Amino acid sequence: MDEKELSGAFVSSLKRNNKEIKADRAAALAEDAQLVYRRRMEDLELSVKKLKRERDNMLDLSPDNAQSLILASNFNCEDFVSKDIDLGIRIRQAEITLEIARERYNYLFGGK
Repeated sequence: MDEKELSGAFVSSLKRNNKEIKADRAAALAEDAQLVYRRRMEDLELSVKKLKRERDNMLDLSPDNAQSLILASNFNCEDFVSKDIDLGIRIRQAEITLEIARERYNYLFGGK
């Protein structure tokens, strides 16, 4: 069996030169990294939305229906303020992380 009779993906793979091998590996690595980066940014975006929604929901003082309100005796101002500030800090941290991730993604993968 001579070289002309050998064909197929295996033989083609064996015949690839160093430049082709490096290009294939680079493309696979870049695609994997870009996909993971994009997913991480989507997770961060979702996290920011959920935190903002949680903070907005704190303003709903009618737990049962639209006609009822939490009684003043049941409302804890200290807890409300602490949770509101904590959520604000968590939102800001998530936004900063997302901003850094977007800048890096654009730099690494040529985004806008």
